[in-house]
Amino acid sequence: MSRSDYSDWIGRAVTRSDTISLFPARALAALLQRPQSPELGAELSPGWQWLYFLDTPRPDGTGEDGHPRRGGFLPPIALERRMWAAGEFEVTHPLIIGEAAEKTSAVQSITPKSGASGEMIFVVLEHITRQGGRDCIRELQTLVYRAMMPTAPSPRAAGSNEPGTPEWSADAATDPVTLFRYSALTFNGHRIHYDSDYARNVEHYPGLVVQGPLLATLLLNHVQTNRPDAPSGFRFRAVSPAFSGDSLTLHGRDMDGKTELWAATPQGVSMLANATFKGRAS
Repeated sequence: MSRSDYSDWIGRAVTRSDTISLFPARALAALLQRPQSPELGAELSPGWQWLYFLDTPRPDGTGEDGHPRRGGFLPPIALERRMWAAGEFEVTHPLIIGEAAEKTSAVQSITPKSGASGEMIFVVLEHITRQGGRDCIRELQTLVYRAMMPTAPSPRAAGSNEPGTPEWSADAATDPVTLFRYSALTFNGHRIHYDSDYARNVEHYPGLVVQGPLLATLLLNHVQTNRPDAPSGFRFRAVSPAFSGDSLTLHGRDMDGKTELWAATPQGVSMLANATFKGRAS
């Protein structure tokens, strides 16, 4: 099979069952310093579905980087770096804490590309989460696979400029304990988030990398602290990495029928996102 021929994986699907248990929600609420702890029977906050239906590889099924070994549901792409690059979801019915649910994931597309940073392969997954016999969340997740470039430490690249003037802003933690706790909650073994020697010496980052879904979760939490209603739709795109110890600021503003969000470090924007609400134009 060539590096770009993964057509056999398109349409491949897997279904996982889980209970939307209380502890992960309470633990994330504590990590985010929410004023109230979730209770059984409460609605799960948007984005917190990432705490459930987790892949749980055994040690002998885990690669050197901490990810599950290649192959199986996801294609065996040989490019060394794998990151969650973008995502979007729509909530039609909130998940209820304490109740059973299931998620079906399918490989929607596999697209090779090349650019200034070299060869890349984008894999788009579709996730449908159901509870109580009805579809609750439809989600698209974009993974990007890249070669291990650079092959030695290099200066940080600047992020893009901020999109405008925010209406509200807040600082967010990027300390190693926060990163470790989020990785533990999501059973994310990728070593760039907790093993600083590996992050620097093998994948050649300047430090521990803040998880993409953690950045997205922080932005979702930010919008919910500034609006009375939870978003029914959310879309995000990673722009440049944020690292442990960075001064990270979350921004938001209402604009053109949606709430525009971004996370920024002194080097520039790290993530762009927007949230939509039922009854508002998309």
